[in-house]
Amino acid sequence: MSKQWLDWAKRIQALSQSGLAFSKDIYDIERYEELRNISIEIMTEHTELEMDKVRDLFTNETGYQTPKVDVRGVVFKNNQILMVKENIDDKWALPGGFCDIGLSPSENVVKEIKEESGFDVIPIRLIALLDKNKHPHPPEAFHYYKIFILCEIIGGKPTIGSETNSINFFSEGNLPLLSTNRNTATQINSLFEFMRDPSKETLFD
Repeated sequence: MSKQWLDWAKRIQALSQSGLAFSKDIYDIERYEELRNISIEIMTEHTELEMDKVRDLFTNETGYQTPKVDVRGVVFKNNQILMVKENIDDKWALPGGFCDIGLSPSENVVKEIKEESGFDVIPIRLIALLDKNKHPHPPEAFHYYKIFILCEIIGGKPTIGSETNSINFFSEGNLPLLSTNRNTATQINSLFEFMRDPSKETLFD
């Protein structure tokens, strides 16, 4: 599909959701509901998602729309990077996931790494804050920001979690089949630059 259609659908959905959150006039509410329906039709037409699935995603959103936040842990050992194999698609990703309410980004990444890999870590520094729309991820219904935090292992042992079925470390030249919804090869390769140069400036966008 043309990525422009995806952008239009997400923008219409965000505008309609904001309108529904703040409008009091019944006729304005009807117009914003119609806009949301149009965004659902566009998303269904140009993706493989079923209309009911898109409708559930969009109608469950309330309030003013902002990007969702995904956090990923970057852990190096012996010049290799830690990755976990996701149950959902049987492909590999940096440990992480959506940020939970009530936890800071660093607290989230520590929790996610423990749950998905079994390792205890401490966060060292923020190394990248990326807009998912600016990278070659598969199309998605919502807009996401991705936070990559460099971490250091201080304990624990490899232990699969409820969402993972394998844990391993990979060299830069031998990456596995990646879960591209979660991370791309270009992103992973750029993270290795921080292993070689700890003073490298944080990446953004």
